[in-house]
Amino acid sequence: MSSLSQNPFFEKLTKSKNILLVGAGGGFDIYSGIPLYLSLRSEGKKVHLANFSFTNLGVFPLEKVYTNCFKVNASTKLNFNLYFPEKYLADWLKIALNEEIDVFTFAKQGVIQLKNIYQYLIDTLEIDTVILIDGGTDSLMFGDESGLGTPYEDMASIAALSLIDDKITKYLVCLGFGIDHFHGVSHYDVLQNIAELAKINAYIGCFSVGGNTLEGQAFVSLVKYATENMQSSSSIVCNSIASAIEGHFGNHHSTLRTESSELFINPLMNIYWTFELRGIINKNLLIPHILETRDFHSIRTNIADFRETIIVKSRKNVPL
Repeated sequence: MSSLSQNPFFEKLTKSKNILLVGAGGGFDIYSGIPLYLSLRSEGKKVHLANFSFTNLGVFPLEKVYTNCFKVNASTKLNFNLYFPEKYLADWLKIALNEEIDVFTFAKQGVIQLKNIYQYLIDTLEIDTVILIDGGTDSLMFGDESGLGTPYEDMASIAALSLIDDKITKYLVCLGFGIDHFHGVSHYDVLQNIAELAKINAYIGCFSVGGNTLEGQAFVSLVKYATENMQSSSSIVCNSIASAIEGHFGNHHSTLRTESSELFINPLMNIYWTFELRGIINKNLLIPHILETRDFHSIRTNIADFRETIIVKSRKNVPL
């Protein structure tokens, strides 16, 4: 049992030596794990990076390491400038750390194939701990809420890891509380689900990424670098988190993509919320319906079909 003078999540990682840090929902999710990545490295942990990619990986000359799994690093050559968060992350890591660091990318696919990729990386890299990273909190939806956000990649990642032997320690970490409001998520549901996870000892605790920390400053640097290189497809989630880290509040815009909307940047956005993945798996109603999928379309279809069979919760707002 931890005390208030300790960080309970880092206490749980004391015995972890070889960690796979994975962006659960694709896109820029892995960016939300970079403060954690840097902190764990500073403690002497070996940490590998991976991401469920939104990028059309087939158009790039990438090194294939397994079926639908590719390796990207600063040496990866691009013939044209397209949406590719993993590549810009690898480039920034080279600039910031002066290291050639591999980022593994997974193409969109069904849960069975995704599980096989996880197993390959776990075996090849001798992984003892997997940490899923969600930029936002829609990965905490159980499936019967009024709005699920953008759940498909998150649910695929969680479902795939549910099929991996429990000898591997597994966690889910979220950064960006409040951002998924724009994707239809009620944060009343998020807080209620966290409370439910606390009842089964699956909620570990939370801690903030401050602007006065090396990790916080590095995250802001990374987001600015990616935004400069991908203006038309910069990350709303990451820019919101970076703005919160810098101390901005309310309707602050750091990317042109949000100028037509009203934002509520606030200090809750730069808090890490940490969970035992087993609790997420046990509470999630969607996972049993996608475990046997072999393509990404089936994940979408199966979730939609299940939602047609249940009565979803009425929407409630946080009374603050």
